[in-house]
Amino acid sequence: MSDRPFPPRKPKFQRPHGKSGRRDPHARRPNFEIDTTILYGWHPVVEALRNGKRTIRRILATENSARRLSEELGSLPIEPEIVRPDEINRLLEPDAVHQGLYAEADPLRSPSVETLSGTRIVLALDQITDPHNVGAIVRTAAAFDVEAIITTARHSPAATGVLAKSASGGLEHVPFMIVRNLGDTLTALGDRGFQRIGLDSTGEANLDEVPITLPVVLVLGSEGKGLRQRTRECCDVIGRLDMPGAIKSLNVSNAAAISLYAVVKGAARTAAK
Repeated sequence: MSDRPFPPRKPKFQRPHGKSGRRDPHARRPNFEIDTTILYGWHPVVEALRNGKRTIRRILATENSARRLSEELGSLPIEPEIVRPDEINRLLEPDAVHQGLYAEADPLRSPSVETLSGTRIVLALDQITDPHNVGAIVRTAAAFDVEAIITTARHSPAATGVLAKSASGGLEHVPFMIVRNLGDTLTALGDRGFQRIGLDSTGEANLDEVPITLPVVLVLGSEGKGLRQRTRECCDVIGRLDMPGAIKSLNVSNAAAISLYAVVKGAARTAAK
């Protein structure tokens, strides 16, 4: 029997979700079981520290980043642990750009159908699995004052790690509402008076021409498959983005930005009448 000591057990949250195509040990783990949010990079960590609703458990920072944090924010809720960059590298994917900052935090509280205000736009994602795409959508949603993003407990990336980095701080401004069944949730929103607009390249109406009234939920489908049949059936209208060029479809994060702009403008036009 070897007399070497056993290696220390790694915490279950040590390695966040990686890039699409890389084997991900957490890929089958439901979102609602993720109990620690991993944040790295300047904007995600700083926005989390500015967010009074976010509980930070631990901060690792290089000397330069800790000094910059102090200059930017003044007092911090907890004292950063000063480390070398390699110590943060070991906690993340090989290509992660952490800028000398890493934090572990509690997940933000999730809203529910009953707690939504009914005065702002809600976004629903139908099995969009790439954390980079979802993170970009979160950043756009924060820019357009989206109240919440609905995702399913399975077949969607957790709000941590790569997703949080791609969101560039947007995760602190747009909470995730994690549900078990998207169709049932859309039905419940319809019962509460939400207009449910699906986005698909085969939609029957140009999104610019759809009369839009708040409250509204905009539903985006996954790349490749688009909206599932049940999801389509739970929408009031399926809109499309008409493209004048040779390419008629966009990356889902780009489509989210354009469609949110159209929905915001459409809701403003309706309110002005």
